[in-house]
Amino acid sequence: MNRRKTEHTTFTIEREFDFAPSKVFAAWASAEAKAQWFVGPRDKWKLVKREVDFRVGGREKLVGTFDGGSTTTFDGLYYDIVTNERIVYSYDMRQNDTRISASLATVEFRPAQRGTTLVFTEQAVFLDDFNDAGGRERGTGVLLDQLAASLHR
Repeated sequence: MNRRKTEHTTFTIEREFDFAPSKVFAAWASAEAKAQWFVGPRDKWKLVKREVDFRVGGREKLVGTFDGGSTTTFDGLYYDIVTNERIVYSYDMRQNDTRISASLATVEFRPAQRGTTLVFTEQAVFLDDFNDAGGRERGTGVLLDQLAASLHR
């Protein structure tokens, strides 16, 4: 019998963007804009499905496959959206058919002298034999790097 367990972590990443909060927020709010940066590693990952309903109570789903055949699923629900100020959502992650984590994420968009300070905070619980909190934080950092690159295009 597998022993069930949970591992909790919280992390915060703060980034500066040379764009107004409205532009940075729009990169999260628009399905087309988010598709430019909210993706797996481009050289190892292929998109299978993307659904975005950006509104309070709306859902977002992203499914992709890695070169080795593993499938990942991001399944989110929006709880709070204040235009140009914050987004609060929960999501779970699956590898193949196994739920590996559940999280609550808050994205804050703060006006700054040079544009926007984005503050991303995640509270996560990793389930059973999966614990990769450091990888989740690094992966979120990579996504924010991709966001920055998409804003500059």
